[in-house]
This record gives sequence, C-alpha cells and structure tokens, in this order.
Amino acid sequence: MEEANVLLLTSSNSDADDIQLPNRGVKDLIRDFSSESKKLWYLAAPAVFTLVCQYSINAITQIFAGHIGTIQLAAISVQNSVIAGFAFGIMFGMGSALETLCGQAYGAKQLEMLGIYMQRSWIIVGTTALVLMFPYMFATSLLKLIGQDPEISKWAGTFAVWMIPQLFANAINFPIRKFLQAQSKVMVMAAIAGVTVVGHTLFSWLLMLKMGWGLPGAALALNASSWFMVLANLAYIFSGTCGQAWSGFSCKAFQNLWGFVRLSFASAVMICLEMWYYMALILFAGYLKNAEIAVDAISICSNICAWTFMVSLGLNVAVSIRVSNELGAGHPRTAKISMIVASFTSLLFGILLALVLLVCRSKFPLLFTNSKEVQKVVHELTPLLAVTVFINSLQPTLSGVAIGAGWQAYVAYVNIACYYLFGLPIGLILGFLFNMGVNGIWFGMLGGTSLQTAVLIAMVLRTNWNKEASLAGDRIKQWGGDSVAKAIDAS
Repeated sequence: MEEANVLLLTSSNSDADDIQLPNRGVKDLIRDFSSESKKLWYLAAPAVFTLVCQYSINAITQIFAGHIGTIQLAAISVQNSVIAGFAFGIMFGMGSALETLCGQAYGAKQLEMLGIYMQRSWIIVGTTALVLMFPYMFATSLLKLIGQDPEISKWAGTFAVWMIPQLFANAINFPIRKFLQAQSKVMVMAAIAGVTVVGHTLFSWLLMLKMGWGLPGAALALNASSWFMVLANLAYIFSGTCGQAWSGFSCKAFQNLWGFVRLSFASAVMICLEMWYYMALILFAGYLKNAEIAVDAISICSNICAWTFMVSLGLNVAVSIRVSNELGAGHPRTAKISMIVASFTSLLFGILLALVLLVCRSKFPLLFTNSKEVQKVVHELTPLLAVTVFINSLQPTLSGVAIGAGWQAYVAYVNIACYYLFGLPIGLILGFLFNMGVNGIWFGMLGGTSLQTAVLIAMVLRTNWNKEASLAGDRIKQWGGDSVAKAIDAS
C-alpha cells in the first residue's frame, strides 16, 4: 500500500534518496511523473535513434534488393531472418547479461567491474561466434533440409557465407553496447550509428544499383558498416572517456567464467525465444503456395513492425538502465515508478504508430518492392500489422524491466509457453489447416505475443521491489568477487 503513494525522484546511494512516501496531491504525482519521464527520455531518445539506424542498415539493404528482383529480396530476407537471425539472437541474448550486471554494478558505484564484465562477455560471445560460423557455411543445405524453396536456399546460402565477417563484428559490438548503455553513454552511440547509416545508404546504392554488384555489393556494404561501428565504439572507449569503467585489459576477465556463461545462457534463451518466434514467420511462409510472394510480403511487414518496434526498444533500453541502476543503488520505489512511466509512454506511442500505418497502408509497400502481387498482400496484412504494433509497444518495455531486475530465466519459461506452445501452433493451424495463408500465420504470432504481454504485466504487478533491491546487492557481491563484496559491506 505505501508504495502506491509515490513522490520525489532522485538518484543517490541512500534510502533517503529513494522516492518518498507521505500522502501528496495530484500535482505532486504529475511532477514526479514528469521528472521520471525526463530521465527516461534522456536515455530513450538517443537509444531509439541508435536502434533505428542500426536496424535500418539491414532494412535499407533489403529495400535496394527489392528493386533488383524478388529472388534477391527473398534471399536477403531469409538469410537475415533465419541464418543471421539465429546467430543474432544467441549473441545478442548473451550480451544482454551485461544489462543486468553492468547496470546494477554502476548503480552500486562499482565502476571498475564494468570493463571486466565486458571483457568476460567478449570471451564468451566471441567463442560462441566461432561455433555459429557452421550454420553460415552450410546455410544452403540447412535451408533445403527444412524444406525451403531450393532457389531461395541457394541464393540465401551464398549470401550467408559472405556475411561471416558481420558475425564477428556483432560478437564484439553487443557487449560494447551494453557496457556503454549501463553508464548512460548513449549519445556517442547515436552519433556513430547516424554516421554509419548515412554511409551505408550511399555505399549500398553505389555497389548494388549503380555498379550492379547485386548481392556481393550488399554483403560488402553490410560488413563494412558493421565493422565501422565496432572500431568507432572501441576508439571512444579506449580514449579514456569512460573513466574507472575502463582501465585496460585484465586477467580478472577469465575469473568466474562458468558462472558468467550460465547467466549469459539464461539471457540468450530469453531473447532467442522472442527473436526466433518472429523468424519462424518467414520460415513457415516459405512452405505456402507462391512462397516467393509470401516470404516477400511477410518480410516487408516484419520490417515495418521492427522499425516501429524501435521506439519501444529504446524505452526497453532506458527502463532497463533505470531499473538496474536504481536497484543497484538500493532504490526500489524509484525503480517501480520508472517501470510505470515507461509502460505508459510505450502504450501512447503504440497507438500513434498503429494509426500512422493504417493511414499510409497504400503507400509504404511501394518503398519495398515493385511487385504488384506483393504490394497487394502487404496491403491486406496492414490492419493485422497495426494491431501487432500496438500490442508490441508494451512488451519490450516489460522485457526491459525483466532484464534490469535479472528475471531472464523466468521470462524464458514464459516465452516457451506463450510463443511455442500457444502462438506458433495456432498460426500453423490457421495458416495451413484452415488455408488462411500468411494471415493465419500472423494471427498466431499475434496471439502468442498478446499472451506473453499479459503474463509480463501480471509479473510486474506482483513484484516486491524491496526484495529485488536486496537481490541486486547479492548479485553484485557474487559477480564482483571478494574485493567488491567487502567494499559494499563496508559502505
């Protein structure tokens, strides 16, 4: 009951600086909401811009490919969604363990541990990338094995081999992003992403269309853009701008590796189950009649969904930082109000973006393809797409709360039940048994996402935030080692 009367937002390391509780009026609550909104948007705005730019790199490549031919668009879509999506989900998820550890350590002022955590993640994610090379190398055979169209499989497999350099760029870049985000250093990431997307657009146009290199030009542009971001971020970190958070390479990075692997694995499972669920849409679309048209249409809708998803993912990043920082600092009530403000803001943007899609349903398909058949299918899917955008507006924010609090293992079980035991079977039944095609598959995806969002809402409503703050302190001791534990106990 007392947690409901929230008030005064601040950010220091004592309980007195957490949100205070005496009864206050509506004006005070509005002021508190506004104060927390400013803190969230200071983090979310550059994060949204960064995410839009980073996602746009692949989406821009697909746009250019769509103007070369439908087989090229389908090949890049399948490679990005199935082969790269499989690897991306694993490595991004493993890197996401840093959101919990770095965020809570930063809140507890244990800055020296951030660089060590990042180095441990490089070791683990880099080793994982070596293993993930094999699906890239044998992509054609794997796609044919699961029944994909032979021509699409051939082109997608060839493109996958060319994209191996991007795999290793991501293995370095994902931990870097979490390291910088935990310190709220999001502006530099936004600047680097903005420069990259402009350069990538020009480079892709030059190689793919002007010079007529097609898929090889797409691969060269994507690899160059990915490595540019890695090198630019490393230059920023190594320049000394991160203070105590980066003091150079350390042998401590090799300590507690197995325990770090377990936490990274839990994060990977949580993220992968979400990402692979959407990847399955394009995979199963390849089994429908007119597979090329179906794959192209659903990949375009997935692209639009993902673009609009960036706003909520930006709030995901912001609320994850705020929740992890405040729990690490011992401020449970501030963490709770951050979750409430972020969720409300996400829903408002979801409504706005869904309305924009409905108004522009006849226009945006033209950006992706010249095929009238594909444009027609995308037009028919747009109402479902708009509903998906609205529901998906809240889900990433709640996932950000889960990551900030360290609930990855619990959410993984939720994702299995909602996505794979509920949503996916419904999509297959509607799409194939009831001959609803792409619409049926999308209905199933929407059902799974809706159920998962409802379960996450129930989880956060039942959360004991005081207990979560205590668990954050224990987690910092466990992963920081003896010296950190003594420092925390002494304080």
